[in-house]
Amino acid sequence: MTSQDGSRQPKYQRIADALRTAIQSGEHGPGDRLPGENELMATYGVARMTARQALGVLQNEGLVEARKGAGVFVRAFRPLRRRGIQRLAQEQWGSGRSIWSADTEDRDLVVDQIEVREEEVAIRIADALGVSAGSRVWVRSRRFVLDGKPVLLATSYLPSDVVANSLITQADTGPGGTYARLGELGHEPVHFREEIRSRMPSADEAERLSLSVGTPVIQIARTAFAEGGRAVEFNEMTLDSASYVLEYDFDA
Repeated sequence: MTSQDGSRQPKYQRIADALRTAIQSGEHGPGDRLPGENELMATYGVARMTARQALGVLQNEGLVEARKGAGVFVRAFRPLRRRGIQRLAQEQWGSGRSIWSADTEDRDLVVDQIEVREEEVAIRIADALGVSAGSRVWVRSRRFVLDGKPVLLATSYLPSDVVANSLITQADTGPGGTYARLGELGHEPVHFREEIRSRMPSADEAERLSLSVGTPVIQIARTAFAEGGRAVEFNEMTLDSASYVLEYDFDA
């Protein structure tokens, strides 16, 4: 099959392109059921495997989701816009607001699978925090669920000598979260560094985030620094790539 630009294109890709265009134009809206394999086979004169591949392309892109025994539907979930700069401003967490409120607006956010523990730091984390091997850190692991959809896994590591006996070692850190508590302890974050990459998820990540087969994740590693350059938190975040738009808004 030859496309309009003259390049040869697999049949399944041509079908996926047509369905994607129909979704983007609004012909198939959020929650609508797409034509099934039998319908695509009849419409395009292709084998079942080709129709299945076409639907699989859209699933991998996060545009649609398969529901067992019901078919393939256009995803109704509205992507989360992560405002990478505004969300970390001191005026956000310093006023008692969660940094998540910059992203979620009035949407329903639930934080679950919360685990808080103290342990000996791993070498990889020790390097990120600039502490010696054998040091103790507090680890905060949690999952974020937006409008009923798991979207993020996050694990923070904080030096024990900084956060011991504070609310940071509890499940509920209080208004403003971890950064507000660090400020009260005299270690207010004044600088952040984030490193971003994309990869395929582990089996555990795919299960906890309810990812469709083939959906990649975005990994963000953030380090928070206090005055003087000391690292006071290292946070590894795993995001469902189909649930996010990463936005960075700054002056020239």
